[in-house]
Parts: sequence; C-alpha cells; structure tokens
Amino acid sequence: MRPELESTAERVFTALADPSRRSILATLAADGPATATDLADRLPITRQAIAKHLALLAEAGLVIAEPGERRRVRYRLDSAPMRVAQRFLAALARDWDGPLAALRHHLDGQEGNPHEHS
Repeated sequence: MRPELESTAERVFTALADPSRRSILATLAADGPATATDLADRLPITRQAIAKHLALLAEAGLVIAEPGERRRVRYRLDSAPMRVAQRFLAALARDWDGPLAALRHHLDGQEGNPHEHS
C-alpha cells in the first residue's frame, strides 16, 4: 500500500480507538450533520471534549466542518478515509490467509503423527 494511504489508515485507526469518537461518528451516521453543541446534547460527553474529538476526527478526514447558519459549524461524515482503512485491512487479511492456511495444514498434519514433532 502506498505510504499516503497507510498514513490515512493509521489516522483512521487512531481516531476509531477512542469510544467517545466512535459514539460521535455513530451519532453523525444515524442523525446526519450536527454542531458540537448538538452532539453534546445527545451524548454523555462535554461540549469541550466533543470539540477536541471533532478536531481529531477532522484531522483523520472522517468528518468535515461546514459553515452553518449564524456562524455555527456543522460536522458531517466523510467515508473516504474509512474506505482506505477497509482496503488496508482487506490487503492485510489477504496477506495473512496463505501463511495461516499453510500453518493450519502443517499443524493438522502434526496432530496425526506425534512422532513428527521436532
């Protein structure tokens, strides 16, 4: 995978590691764009913490800040970085499938003949 795509995947995984950020993303996915105040009203997270989480989510590219009415910023999801992370995981799984199958085959053969353990 290209370095810039790996960097995107890393930022996504870092963002998803925190349960509060996952809650914010889930709320935006379910309810659509929202302000930090809207999110604070819906979640058991302070407005200040939500602002910090939204900044990290924006840095990861998972949310986009859009100007709203009365200079209130609304945040909406952007799934493009998530698709990059999904491709990264799919490639990793493909790379593991062959060696894991070979190991499983090897271990299955060892179980049948206890004298072959070396």
